Amino acid sequence: MTLNAADDTFARSICAALGEDVLRPIDPRYLEEPRRRFAGHVGVLALPRTAQEVATLVRVASDASVPVVPYGGGTGLVGGQVMGEGPAPLLISMERMTAIRAVYPAENILIAEAGAILADVQAAADEADRLFPLALAAQGSCRIGGNLATNAGGVNVLRYGNARDLCLGLEAVLPNGDMWHGLSRLRKDNTGYDLRNLLIGAEGTLGIITAASLKLYPRPQGVGTAMFQVASPEAAIDLLALARDQLGEGVSTFELIHKQGLQFLSEVLPDIRQPFATQPEWMVLIELGLSGGLSPSEALMALYEAAEHRGLVSDAVIAQSEAQRAELWAVREQIPEANRLIGSVSSHDISVPISRIPEFIQRGSDAIGALGPFRINCFGHLGDGNLHYNVFPPAGHDRSEYDAQRGPIKRAVHDLVDEFAGSVSAEHGIGRLKTDDLERYGDPVKLSAMRAIKTALDPKGIMNPGAVLKV
Repeated sequence: MTLNAADDTFARSICAALGEDVLRPIDPRYLEEPRRRFAGHVGVLALPRTAQEVATLVRVASDASVPVVPYGGGTGLVGGQVMGEGPAPLLISMERMTAIRAVYPAENILIAEAGAILADVQAAADEADRLFPLALAAQGSCRIGGNLATNAGGVNVLRYGNARDLCLGLEAVLPNGDMWHGLSRLRKDNTGYDLRNLLIGAEGTLGIITAASLKLYPRPQGVGTAMFQVASPEAAIDLLALARDQLGEGVSTFELIHKQGLQFLSEVLPDIRQPFATQPEWMVLIELGLSGGLSPSEALMALYEAAEHRGLVSDAVIAQSEAQRAELWAVREQIPEANRLIGSVSSHDISVPISRIPEFIQRGSDAIGALGPFRINCFGHLGDGNLHYNVFPPAGHDRSEYDAQRGPIKRAVHDLVDEFAGSVSAEHGIGRLKTDDLERYGDPVKLSAMRAIKTALDPKGIMNPGAVLKV
C-alpha cells in the first residue's frame, strides 16, 4: 500500500485532535543514530503525554496512511529509530511518558511508562529495596520501551535473562490505534497467544509499547567483583563452568576482555586505571551477587585458588571496596567508548554456542587476517555466548581508508557465525542495518511467518517501515 508523507495538512489534523502542544520542532538529534551510519528524515515530531495520546496519533496516521517511527532514547545501534527512505514519517518520541506508575515490593513488580529512563527504573527499584537487573552502557539515556522493543541484553543476562525475561505484561498501541491493556502482574497466564512476547523484540514494527510491568528481584546482600587473568578463551569457558559449579546462580556477570581492548583504552582513554601492570592477552570480569551470610571476597578467592590449581588463571584483582569495584567496571564499560574513538571498519554483535567460542575466535582471526592487517577487538558477554566482534584499521590509519572492505569483512564474520549455528544479531536487534542479513541467514519458514504476522497486524505497513523486514 502507498504511504503518504507527514506534511502540514497531517500536522493540522494532529493539532485538531490533540492540540498544538503535542508537536515539537524537529531537532537534529532525532535524525541520526550513535554510529552515524544512517541519516533519517521526519515530517512531524510528536511528544505524547499519555498512552491515549499515542493511540490517537497512531489512529490519525493509520487513517492518513502515514508511516510511524517510534523513538525511545535514540541509543539503538542498528538504525531502527531513523527512517531515511520513503515518505517523511510521523516520529513519536516517548520522552514525556516517564512515570513510574506503581511499585509492588511484595510481588517484586514495577510498572513503568515506556519513556522512563532505564537508570530511573533501576533507582525506583532500589528505593523499594529491590533490584531491576537490566544493565547496559547506555542506561543513563536509553528508555525502557526501547529496551523492550529491541529485547536488550546487557551484562546480567547470564543470571537474569534479556529484557524479554524481565517483563510480565505490556500496555501497547497497535497499528490501527487500538490500545491493548496487557499490564499483567500475573506470572502464570495461559490464555491464548502471547502478544507480550510478540511485541518485545519487534522494534516498533507491530505496535508501540507505552508501559510495561517489570520483574524485580531481591537485592543481593553481598556483591563481589574481580578481574582474573586467564590463559585463553578455552580457559575462560572452563572457569565459567567452575564458577557456576561452585557458586550456582550467584554468578551475575562473566565478561571476556581481550588485550586489544586494553590497548585501545591506553591509546585514547589513558586515565582509565587498568587492573594489571602488564596487559594480559585475555582476562574476565566476574561479579557475584550472594545472599546474606556469604562473603563475596572469600568466594572469589576460593574460586581463584581452585582455578589456579587447574591452570586456568595466573593472576587476579579482587575489589576490596566500592571504589575498586567501580574501577574494574570502568575498564569494561569504557571499551565501547574507546572503540568509538578509534573508529571501527565493521562492528558485529554476534552469538555462537559457548563451547565453540574459542574455535570461532581463532577462525575469525584467520578470516580477517586474510583480508588485511586489521586489528580485532573481541570482547563481551561470554556467559551467554554474545561477543562484540569489532574490526579496526591498522594502527596509524583511519577507518575511512577501508570503506571498501566493510562489506567483505562483515560477510566473512557473518558467514562464519552462520556456519557455527550462531546469530548475527545477539542483542542489538535488526533495525535497518541488518535487514539484508536477516534475509540471507534467516530461516525461510520463520521469515514467511514474520511477514504474515506483520501483514495481519499492520496491513497498511505504517509501523516503522524498513525496519526488521525489508519492504
